[in-house]
Amino acid sequence: MPYSEAKEHAPGRLHAIFAEPYSAFDNAAIERLLHLRVALDVLIRRPMADGCLRLRVIHGWENGGFEPADLKHSEHSLASLDDLRRVTQGYQQAFRDQQPLPCDDASLLAAPLAAAIAHAEAQGQALDEGTRTIPARWPAFEQGLYLYTFFKVYHRLTYGEDDAYRSIYCETPDGPREVHEFHVEEGEFAVVAPTEGDAGESVLILHESQLAPMLQLLEACSATI
Repeated sequence: MPYSEAKEHAPGRLHAIFAEPYSAFDNAAIERLLHLRVALDVLIRRPMADGCLRLRVIHGWENGGFEPADLKHSEHSLASLDDLRRVTQGYQQAFRDQQPLPCDDASLLAAPLAAAIAHAEAQGQALDEGTRTIPARWPAFEQGLYLYTFFKVYHRLTYGEDDAYRSIYCETPDGPREVHEFHVEEGEFAVVAPTEGDAGESVLILHESQLAPMLQLLEACSATI
């Protein structure tokens, strides 16, 4: 693998809080709910209070599909839980009315992938069809590992994951980021945050099915912190 802009299971800011963050959120952890509330406070509530949090809601992949062009999303500023309530209600209303779910024009994977492939070929790199279309082979070209890393995050948030927590380091077009991924009983979500000490927005990523559980979780945490 010639490029190294991402690394899974990399130390992040939660490693400075928990002695063993990879087990802190397991069902067997005695203080699991306390650990989760602390993580939510650090990763979501503080950036929200500072006006530095965006919400990315993903949808479009279903029945095992994972074509980059099929992945849709909408992005929203989150300054309070009321903002999250409005987004949740908007998605619920669209579902009830059998209308298309909110969708931004920007592409999460397809357009950046096409641009990365075009750049690689312009640099003289020959890419066969498999390298172009099989996500696990994208790390063969520049920015491909970054795209493959986020592809896996989106895939796990759509279809589920056994690990309760995962910490990822990734070089993105917006700079270095920590990706904190959670798959717990209360909900499945990821937070893309600037590395410790760096400025910038954080992004809360949810599959559309997790909007209501996420709202319920944050409301419960707000009542206890």
